[in-house]
Amino acid sequence: MNRQENLVNRILELMQERLPQDLGELGQDLRHNLSTVIKESLARMDLVTQEEFEVQTKVLARTRQRLEDLEQQVAALEQQLPLAPKTDSPASD
Repeated sequence: MNRQENLVNRILELMQERLPQDLGELGQDLRHNLSTVIKESLARMDLVTQEEFEVQTKVLARTRQRLEDLEQQVAALEQQLPLAPKTDSPASD
């Protein structure tokens, strides 16, 4: 059983605990309908597992560090360039 099914089952259990016990067939229908609605709602959501989230967090951290390293390299290279006079007027063709 996957995590989504576990979640749906847990939600249904919690709801069933709060419903009157003498609902009989109506209770079964309600449980089935709620299960369908919950599953459809979860399927429409763009959810990821905790593991996927942690992997992407690490990838982002490495990417951010790489960007900072590259920015430092560019700044160092810019320092090595001879200063060219700046012109305020646009270049004419």
